[in-house]
Amino acid sequence: MTEFLNDWGLILITFLPLVGALVMILVPKESEDTHKLLALVTALATAVVGVLLLLNFNYSSAGELQFLVDHQWIEVINSRFVMGLDGLSLPLLALTVGIMPLVFVYSWNHIPEPGNPKAFFILMLVLETGMIGSFVAQDLILFFVFFEVVLLPMYFMIGVWGGPERKYASIKFFLYTLFGSALMIVAFIGVSYLSKTQTFVIPELTAFGGAGITKATQVILFGGMFLGFGIKVPMFPFHTWLPDAHTQAPTQGSVILAAVLLKLGTYGFLRIAIPVLPLGARQWAPVIGVLAVIGIIYGALACLAQTDMKRLIAFSSVAHMGFTMLAISTLTDLGFNAAVFGMVAHGLITGMLFFLAGSIKERYHTLEIKRLGGLLVQAPKMGWILGLCTMASLGLPGLAGFWGEFPAILSAYAPAVGLSVPLFRTLMVVAALGTVLAAGYLLWLYQRTAFGTPTEEFASDPHIHDVETPEWIAWTPLLILIVVFGFVPGLIFNVTQPAVSLIAGAVGG
Repeated sequence: MTEFLNDWGLILITFLPLVGALVMILVPKESEDTHKLLALVTALATAVVGVLLLLNFNYSSAGELQFLVDHQWIEVINSRFVMGLDGLSLPLLALTVGIMPLVFVYSWNHIPEPGNPKAFFILMLVLETGMIGSFVAQDLILFFVFFEVVLLPMYFMIGVWGGPERKYASIKFFLYTLFGSALMIVAFIGVSYLSKTQTFVIPELTAFGGAGITKATQVILFGGMFLGFGIKVPMFPFHTWLPDAHTQAPTQGSVILAAVLLKLGTYGFLRIAIPVLPLGARQWAPVIGVLAVIGIIYGALACLAQTDMKRLIAFSSVAHMGFTMLAISTLTDLGFNAAVFGMVAHGLITGMLFFLAGSIKERYHTLEIKRLGGLLVQAPKMGWILGLCTMASLGLPGLAGFWGEFPAILSAYAPAVGLSVPLFRTLMVVAALGTVLAAGYLLWLYQRTAFGTPTEEFASDPHIHDVETPEWIAWTPLLILIVVFGFVPGLIFNVTQPAVSLIAGAVGG
């Protein structure tokens, strides 16, 4: 089994969802239950391969690439088909293959208008291939291909199955991401042709650490990657597509977007931009740190001004990803570890919040906060779950959100050598104030939606009921992990430490 996984594990886990999508194309559109079953079985089979990779992963060598795949691909530009898994990509791969089956379970009786489960599930399976491929690709061109694969499925999910303003939101999402990608691929080409190795293979470029590329050129090339990855995160001031996309997307799209897609940007900084262009990273680090903290405060203040529950959760993502980017900007072991944990914690918690928002909208037919209330009376189990998730999101100790924020703030106290200590300690203080604002808007949201008595409009509505079986199946794993990672953060930190220490060493952190 180990030998098979070494040769075929990553190829299988990457392209199995695509094979499932191709099989579904052959099945008639009218066979809705068959499509639901095929999609769920494909996602579960992909998750099983993921579990096998987790079990056979050598955790004592988590800093090295494992299950390596290396084949000739595009010889004319010296790009190779290289895949690998290490301690940096493993948690994000596990997050992806774990979230997708839960989304399919939730979708069993939650197909958004205008229906058509066949097309909806095929798009989600193609999306899964793109996300997994991005986390295991070890060649810049291969990474770019997978990075772009996720664009079209999400565009159609928002544009076809989204809310009233879906066309505007989907086009905005597409154009923002495409603009960043155009600059990113130019930077990739520049790195390859200016480096000593003349290659697109990420480990080879990382080994040379930008040797042969002048400091000024590295700063320019890093700027291209900064825009490409920063828009995806999204960082302030490139965040404006996110609230619209989240608000208009169907529940499943919002969950996938929050849980996994946003992580492609932060992962890109850690995997590519920082280790490949270390001199450029050091010059850009203060800018990233300042913009991250602006995003934390701006996102929190924007949340306080929202009247729609889903839009509030969307703006909270801007704030939470700001903590991740602040941690990355410190260029230290602790910062990089905090960033990866923050990605996983945000994926679990905010993904869960969007699940809840979708179920609340299905029952109340609105997410306008002032029209909601009394959830603990009408649907007490859902009310308590919402309470747990809001507490996790505001960073309550004992839940996963705490380890996504506290180490990120702490890492700014001692940034990498050469970075301005007074600047980063100032950013640390401002970011800490952001946690107070987070508590404010999240407790305000919970108090308005869950406490009190139901509004007169919904007091006697027979359609409002508590958590259903598919929802329990989809939500329980997320809730368990939020608590487990809160009490045992070492489950992630111990895996990521060897990999991120190599990145920090490459950049002098």
